[in-house]
Order: sequence, then structure tokens, then C-alpha cells
Amino acid sequence: MKFMIKLSIGMVVVFVLFQSFLIMSTDSTEEQKYTVVRAYKDFEIRFYPSAVIATITSDAKTYNELSGPGFQKLAGYIFGGNEENMNIAMTSPVHMDVNDSVSTMSFVMPSEYTEKTLPKPNDPGVNIINTEDEYVAAIRFGGFASDQDRKFYTDKLQSLLKENSITTVGHYRFLGYDPPYQMTDRRNEIVVAVQWKE
Repeated sequence: MKFMIKLSIGMVVVFVLFQSFLIMSTDSTEEQKYTVVRAYKDFEIRFYPSAVIATITSDAKTYNELSGPGFQKLAGYIFGGNEENMNIAMTSPVHMDVNDSVSTMSFVMPSEYTEKTLPKPNDPGVNIINTEDEYVAAIRFGGFASDQDRKFYTDKLQSLLKENSITTVGHYRFLGYDPPYQMTDRRNEIVVAVQWKE
């Protein structure tokens, strides 16, 4: 009995240490740069400058349908699946836009690269593009994001923007910041482009 208690305590300690190390290591991952231009009580308006992204398109209609195949293609590109067999550092967040027409999943490339300095993907389904400067509204939530969570926070952000007479442009998107094996301190966001003047 004492052995089982000690074993259980040991496993908990190892788990906590692993998760702490994981959080510290993900803290060193480069995040896409933005500036908060106005903070509201439950959401904020941000300015995102142009960035270089690797993106795939899909006819997926749910996040689960998009996430597996999309991640596999994009991870293949940054882990050597390119004409130079070059490894490219992972950044955060991962962008997902799921809608009834064409869905997309994108990795933001490290800021040291430009569209011209990145190697060409081996997979023709992976495209390297420059995004446009944009203003977005963003709402944050934690935990493992389910479809219900994404819908709840999309509806909440939509309602908050209407209350504040802020006009949206395009689809609501999901941003995921953490690897799937991180169990604690998770960060998720719903964002949407908005019409905004400084």
C-alpha cells in the first residue's frame, strides 16, 4: 500500500515537472507579433502587421476534419519537406479558418524569413504567402478547445462587437497556441478582422 502511494506521488511529481518544463519551452517559441490598440473588458482590438505564412486549403467543414491532415502537411513542410531539406522553427499560433466554402490552416513563418528566402514546399498543396496588415478583434479562452468552446466564444465575440458597433470583415478564425500534449496553461483565441481607424 505504501509503495503504491509513493509510486502515485512520484508519478504526479514527474508529471508536474514535465508540464513545467513544457510550459518553459513553449514560452521560448516565437509568437506572431501584434500590437493591442484597444482593450475592452472581455476582448481586445489588435493590429497585426503583414506576415509570411505557410497555408493549406481544404473542403473540411469541421475543425477536427481540418486539423489532422492540415497539420500533417504543414509540419511536413517545416520539418524538411522542402527543396532544401531545411528545418524551419515552429511558431505560434496555428491559424484555422473553417467555413462552408474553403477552409484554411496556416503556420506563421519565423520573422527572420521572407517569402523569397523560404524554400519551396515539396507538397504543391502548401502555399507560401504574405498576409495583409489587418486589425482584428480577439477573445481568449483556456483549456482544450472543443467545437462547443469555439462556437461559444465565437458567438460571445460576435455579440460583444455588435454591442460596441464594431463592423467585422470575413470569417471568425481560431488560433491555437499550444501543442496537443500540453495539459495546463493552454491558450486559445477566436479572432475576426474588423474595420478600425486609429
